[in-house]
Amino acid sequence: MSNIISFLNQINSIYIFGAHSRAKTLMGYVTELFPDLIIRGFLTDNEEKNDDQIENISVLHMSGSLKLDKSSPVLLATKGIFHEQIIKRLQDYGFSSILPITVDVDNCLRNAYVSKVYAKQGREFIKLEHFQNDRDHNEVIEKTDNENLNICVCVAKSIYDRELDTPYIYPDYENPIQVGAALTNERLKDIEWIDSTGDNISERNRQYSELTGLYWMWKNRHYDIAGLVHYRRHFILPPDWLDIMVQNKVDVIVPVPTYVYPNIDANYRERHIPEDWDFLLHYLKEMDRDTYETALEVFDGSLYLPCNMFIAKWEVLDDLCSWMFPILDAVTKNGGTKEDVYMNRYAGFVSERLITLFFTLHRDKYKIVYVDRIFLK
Repeated sequence: MSNIISFLNQINSIYIFGAHSRAKTLMGYVTELFPDLIIRGFLTDNEEKNDDQIENISVLHMSGSLKLDKSSPVLLATKGIFHEQIIKRLQDYGFSSILPITVDVDNCLRNAYVSKVYAKQGREFIKLEHFQNDRDHNEVIEKTDNENLNICVCVAKSIYDRELDTPYIYPDYENPIQVGAALTNERLKDIEWIDSTGDNISERNRQYSELTGLYWMWKNRHYDIAGLVHYRRHFILPPDWLDIMVQNKVDVIVPVPTYVYPNIDANYRERHIPEDWDFLLHYLKEMDRDTYETALEVFDGSLYLPCNMFIAKWEVLDDLCSWMFPILDAVTKNGGTKEDVYMNRYAGFVSERLITLFFTLHRDKYKIVYVDRIFLK
């Protein structure tokens, strides 16, 4: 998908279709990667409430009287299910150059954005595939015998999961676990693990989401390398990822960071309940001043590790869980139960930001590499 980079380098201006989070993310990519590219406006054609401007760029509702530069390409920053009808609408309006921001295009722009931002910060953006490229260039790497390593990546599943359009075949290292099992008598078929046995927090699943599966594995199992993914969200790993991880002394694999506008702090306050965020910051300040100061810096940035996904050496997982779960317990004890089902999952939303903070605090201690993720339909 490097052709998207080449395309945007060759044009002078664009419109972005959309005015919400996806459009703001695309604006962030474009502004950083193509500073000379003019964003003429954010286009909308529905009756949803939108800002009048985003970063001094007008939000324009398409109508017969609206004068637009039809020669400028339009980038579609909306959910893919709407692309077909939006393309037809734009073509009827007179636009001929229309580019949907698909998952692949977004991945390409995200990787380029993170690479540039990290370079400006003096940080390394190391992807697992970079080591694979070293092998392809005939670099001699001694074969490591990993047969005796105990490996498990937990795949969080629940009775509320929607059916996948395409069946997913679990690789040997993934093991599904039913999360929230304490809240129902229903059991998923062909799943050995449930998160309601042994030392567990299964009954808190409505707040902790997939983290009840992580907690169960942390307290009731022990592996050399372990991790957490979801029934629809998985890492895009090469077949020999374990060899690469071991041979290159990688401590943890995490997703390529996600960009949020305008920064992590403001984005959480806009999308979730601000009082929970305020308490988190207060708790971190009381817990450790240095951690708090780093948190302010991290949360003032726009990149965070999404989806509570990682694969790590057990000692890294243990360090993370030992640090994170007491914080989440304090946050949820203070915040209580929310009436809104989505907002009640706030422990899972906070944990994404905490995982980002944790690996920032320990980036000199752990060798961290990044991998793209797939979202199964």
